[in-house]
Amino acid sequence: MCVTGHFVDSGWQLHKRLLSFIPLPPPHAGVDIFNGLLKCTKEWGIEHKVFTISVDNASNNDAALRIAKTTFSKSRKLPLDGKLFHVRCTAHILNLIVQDGLSEIKSIIEDVKNSVRFVNQSESRLKKFSDVVHHLGIKVKRLIIDCPTRWNSTYEMLVEAFRVKDAFPIFEEGEPLYHCCPSLDDWIRVKDVVDILEVFYEATHVISGVDYPTSNLFFVELSNISCSEKIDL
Repeated sequence: MCVTGHFVDSGWQLHKRLLSFIPLPPPHAGVDIFNGLLKCTKEWGIEHKVFTISVDNASNNDAALRIAKTTFSKSRKLPLDGKLFHVRCTAHILNLIVQDGLSEIKSIIEDVKNSVRFVNQSESRLKKFSDVVHHLGIKVKRLIIDCPTRWNSTYEMLVEAFRVKDAFPIFEEGEPLYHCCPSLDDWIRVKDVVDILEVFYEATHVISGVDYPTSNLFFVELSNISCSEKIDL
């Protein structure tokens, strides 16, 4: 478990510090998370200075924060009676929403990912694909594979792959082992999803910032998502 501290100094400058990496063997129960957190705050001498804790939405984190709120409130009065003590991670909430949406085109995403992986597996394939892209006059940075736990990397993979969508069927003609080329209808669905994800991508980028306060920004970003013409609510 990684514990990161954010604080404001006497000059009102925001700081971020990595406080500890805490070994946390399974089953990761709430009380174990709390004990690790409490030990960390005591080691730094900040157990009486904790204002708020932000975690993702796992049930064991909920349990840990309930214990923490009760424990910390015994030694001092929490600001606003602890109403802001447990703050859920907005970026994680957006991640859950997006992952649910991406599941609707899971098979298409797999074809795109496998296509990118196939091209990148050898220098000869990559050169052959790059030649096709060059002849088509398409400008692209590079094809990337997404990270399953980071939906924004899936967005980036789809964006880059869509830019060279016309190259895949031409590349397929000269590669008898390539069997996962997305169809035209697949690319249409990819474009629809990418247009929607762009709003979430921009919002996630803003509220995941570490060099500026974000608690005053998340509502604006969520409102932008709700009001976006790209999303039919």
